[in-house]
Amino acid sequence: MNRLWTTAFVLISAGSLFLFTGFYLLLPTLPLFIKDLGGLDAQVGLAAGVFTFAAVVARPLAGGLLDRYGRRPFLLAGLALFALSMYAYGWVTAVGTLMVVRLLHGIGWGLATTAAAASVADIVPPARRGEGMGWYGLAMTLAMAVGPSLGMWTLEGYSFRGVFLLAVGLALVAIVAMSIPRIPFEPSQERTRIELYDPAVLPVAGAVAFLAFAYGAITTFLPLFAVSIDVNPGVFFLVYAAALTVARPIAGTMSDRYGEARVIVPATALTIVALIALGAATGLAGVVAAAVLYGIGFGSAQPALQAALLSLVPKDRFGVANASFFTAFDLGIALGATLLGWVAEWLGYWALFITAAGSVAISLAVFVTVVRPLLRREVEGVAA
Repeated sequence: MNRLWTTAFVLISAGSLFLFTGFYLLLPTLPLFIKDLGGLDAQVGLAAGVFTFAAVVARPLAGGLLDRYGRRPFLLAGLALFALSMYAYGWVTAVGTLMVVRLLHGIGWGLATTAAAASVADIVPPARRGEGMGWYGLAMTLAMAVGPSLGMWTLEGYSFRGVFLLAVGLALVAIVAMSIPRIPFEPSQERTRIELYDPAVLPVAGAVAFLAFAYGAITTFLPLFAVSIDVNPGVFFLVYAAALTVARPIAGTMSDRYGEARVIVPATALTIVALIALGAATGLAGVVAAAVLYGIGFGSAQPALQAALLSLVPKDRFGVANASFFTAFDLGIALGATLLGWVAEWLGYWALFITAAGSVAISLAVFVTVVRPLLRREVEGVAA
């Protein structure tokens, strides 16, 4: 049976859309909330770093537990912790307390998103897995387009607590939606240790981490930068999401037809230009132009790097390879958000975005000098 649009698939995808939307409500509003508490730019970065590091720790551990005990209990536990954390934000009055909530929030996010993705992989038929995961991934893209603007509109019309309560409501809808379907699960009979990475993919993971380092600057400091030049931060994320949605399928087709390097090299170069343009922006036009360039560049480079990573390992190592990819991505975001906070504090946003562009340049250098020769050898080996 190859039916994709089952009740379970629709409900988990819809629940993920509500979960992701609640998450993206905080993208432009949390930095402003930290500033309202009296926090510094460095503490804005630290808050993002604490959240991401918590998710990084939770994900590989969750993966082993999911395979051993099933998806449903950890999915619902993660969603519940996510909802409780969002409610707790409304009672935070100090930056120190906020960091504790961010830690719990990151754990809940790591559990919920890992379990949801595993559930979808279980539900979709193997013959349509790529298509199914593609449709499922659209939930995050749509949430990225809607969430930031919805968060800013809620903040302007109500308050920070109104934003947090809206996120709680969205999380509760996600819990209801995802608690309905029956998720198939067959526990493994082998009690093997959990592997966290594959050495073969470390060069690609390094390139991914440097690319994500810059993404940490976008997700954390773009809202503050946009407000400083009288631009609604939600506009950037809306345009970026639209450009990313258009770029990804085209880049994927080109990557399959011409090879990953033909996509990654120009895409990372375009990402560098986007970050420089963003640092130089003084108004809405500059921010929109940078969002288009960044959406096309980053949106093309990320999936092509993942495809390159998977081409370096056999099929039975795809799980570990994907874990390495997302761990590198999360670590890059966390380090970028944390370290670039100090750059913003001491040198300003222009220096922050130039530093982020330099990180992408390192990613490009790693790919060209280390990863591309590995891909060539892999292709030559297959041909032989």
